[in-house]
Amino acid sequence: MEIIKARKADAPLIARSIMDAVGAEICENLAGENRTLADVERLFTTLAERDDSQYSYLNTLVAADDDGKAVGVIVSYDGAQLAELRKPFFELVKTVLDKNLDDVEDETDADEFYLDTLAVLPEYRGKGIAAMLIKGAVERAADAGKPAGLLVDKDNYRARRLYERVGFRAVGERPFCYVMMDHMQFKG
Repeated sequence: MEIIKARKADAPLIARSIMDAVGAEICENLAGENRTLADVERLFTTLAERDDSQYSYLNTLVAADDDGKAVGVIVSYDGAQLAELRKPFFELVKTVLDKNLDDVEDETDADEFYLDTLAVLPEYRGKGIAAMLIKGAVERAADAGKPAGLLVDKDNYRARRLYERVGFRAVGERPFCYVMMDHMQFKG
């Protein structure tokens, strides 16, 4: 297994990973009554293909197996860039899904490097791939001179154990799409 920079061709996997990470309820709320989950997946795929979005392949590392197949992703970026990187997301949600998310609070700030999305294909889970991806993102954070931070659902004990095992500690709470999450930072 190798951790590499994502390629534009990885956009569909990035999109599915984002949807997996945010969960079915948030995706269904994005789709609303007039759109489908396929519409939401197309939106995230478009964002992953772009070079100016928070979900861009340029902000993503992938775990590639020995055949080069991407089997996991982690999306991360400098929190100082959130406002600019988020604009394409808000614009597409408004035009494609007819939703206004302008009142969504920031889930990170300028003082940290934000680990936005982490997902590993089900058949590859339990093999240490998520930890490898996190390590790659933490190295990117160190290169940026900022602590790595993330949010975890208060009820996602499995993810919390993983984050704690690799060196993250709870430092407070922050909202994500109107839901209060635990905020964690890498402490080594």
